[in-house]
Amino acid sequence: MPELNIHRRVALIHDWLTGMRGGEKVLEILCELFPTADIYTLVHIPGKVSRTIEYHRIITSFLQKIPGGSAFYRHLLPLMPQAIERFDFSGYDLLISTSHCVAKAAKPQDDARHVCYCHTPMRYIWDQYDSYFGPGRASVPVRFGMRTLRPFLQKWDLATLSRVHHFIANSENVRERIRRLYHREASVIYPPADVEFYSQGRADRNTDPFYLIVSALAPYKRVEVALEAFRRLGKKLVIIGEGQESRVLRQKAGEHVQFLGWRSNEELRTYYQTARALIFPGEEDFGIVPVEAMAVGCPVIAFKKGGALETVVENKTGIFFDSSTAESLAEAVRRFESMRFDTAAIKEHARDFSRARCREAFRSYFVEYQDEMS
Repeated sequence: MPELNIHRRVALIHDWLTGMRGGEKVLEILCELFPTADIYTLVHIPGKVSRTIEYHRIITSFLQKIPGGSAFYRHLLPLMPQAIERFDFSGYDLLISTSHCVAKAAKPQDDARHVCYCHTPMRYIWDQYDSYFGPGRASVPVRFGMRTLRPFLQKWDLATLSRVHHFIANSENVRERIRRLYHREASVIYPPADVEFYSQGRADRNTDPFYLIVSALAPYKRVEVALEAFRRLGKKLVIIGEGQESRVLRQKAGEHVQFLGWRSNEELRTYYQTARALIFPGEEDFGIVPVEAMAVGCPVIAFKKGGALETVVENKTGIFFDSSTAESLAEAVRRFESMRFDTAAIKEHARDFSRARCREAFRSYFVEYQDEMS
């Protein structure tokens, strides 16, 4: 993969490297463009990210040395500001952070510049606080602790804005959130979906019709809304993913729901190919999963908010439901079953979010930014 001819020493900063999700796919593109860059991250579980990423020199924080830190890193949120600020970026001319938590607080040295690719301002202290720490979402001690910690983290998050010279948002949705919370402007570069991979091959439709969710099982994903909707519908729902909500959601699931954990990309492609539709019940910053589904021609039933509004074309590549309730989703599923969709048109639309387009957008951005820095 051709690298960028930027004559600067580059550091890539990422919150944590514990799996290959949307954020890591953005980092992978940057690794291809800056093959000699070092990567700084709070914790790293070897083997959990791609070889493209692990080819680079990876420097971890003191959180890596805490027993169980790499497995339970989310519980170390109070220590994360200190961990990111202890990194020494002396000698680097350009910092590029990919951040949804604390990576954006990396401190550039002297005359160095810092570009932050922002997946979102830290959701668990801003817009999605109640989804993580509201009643029924966390234990009483955790809720009490976060009520104490949240004002400090918000103040710190705002105080570190001066360390970022320019923001790139992963969607128009996040650009508006950056403007509202940070009072800063941002460019927009959509994250990459592996459209080329997911558009390959074909599979026969399953004789046992099912709907599909592919998601980390985190509170803000609102998977419980889908569980209740499909209990009422009496239709089969397959869920691919794991997360901190796994145990609770499995306990709530009815007989029509099947949990499969994470699956390989090849298996996932087959599930996309054979599902009646992808169910996307949460409000996402962007949401790569709907694009992957559309790459195989699978229509999407999505909550009408957030990043899905930028990827799903209503009545062409899928439909929306207006309210984050089981009733609204169930009604959308019934409506969907009376409709027909053009598979070829769905697949063509997904190409707008390919890895190639993302890589070229980053390339153009940093060539222009190099000229500004010169």
